Amino acid sequence: MKIHIKYMVSLRCKMAVKEELDILKLGHTTIDLGEVTLKKTIHGEDRELLRKGLLKKGLELMDDKKSMLIERTKTAIIELIHYSEKYPKVNFSEYLSQELDYNYTHLANLFSEVTGTTIVNYIILNKIERVKELLLYDELSLTEISFQMEYSSVAHLSHQFKKVTGLTPTYFKKIKQYKKRIQLEEL
Repeated sequence: MKIHIKYMVSLRCKMAVKEELDILKLGHTTIDLGEVTLKKTIHGEDRELLRKGLLKKGLELMDDKKSMLIERTKTAIIELIHYSEKYPKVNFSEYLSQELDYNYTHLANLFSEVTGTTIVNYIILNKIERVKELLLYDELSLTEISFQMEYSSVAHLSHQFKKVTGLTPTYFKKIKQYKKRIQLEEL
């Protein structure tokens, strides 16, 4: 049985879910971002205990199909931008369509309707958060970051970064304001 969990966007979230499943002695085969495969179907009291336990950890058990699809879309974007070594050779719309097995227009319309923002804007926000992280690590040059994040140029990255943050990447790196990073759950 698959269950879907809202706000499950990091490895720490996966550990929190595993901990809750272990407490309730609910066997599982996989724990992925936003989705858990349980060994057996859960109902009634077990489901309610899991829901309450997850809520205490800032996570939500989802039942609504639209919400599940939105969370799967967000998870696919987060996994690609924050946890993948390389971007796919296809554009984001094709990638999401293939990954989620839905028409991109349907995904984009639903995403906008439910979240109030576009998929493209959500991708940009995540890319900028990843750029902030890479800038703070101070291991790569801006050119290398631009290449890794698949921007067409350093100028394009810098323009988008300033549009989102109000700062240039160089100035952001110089002041190293860790407080300027946004939690993935808040994007």
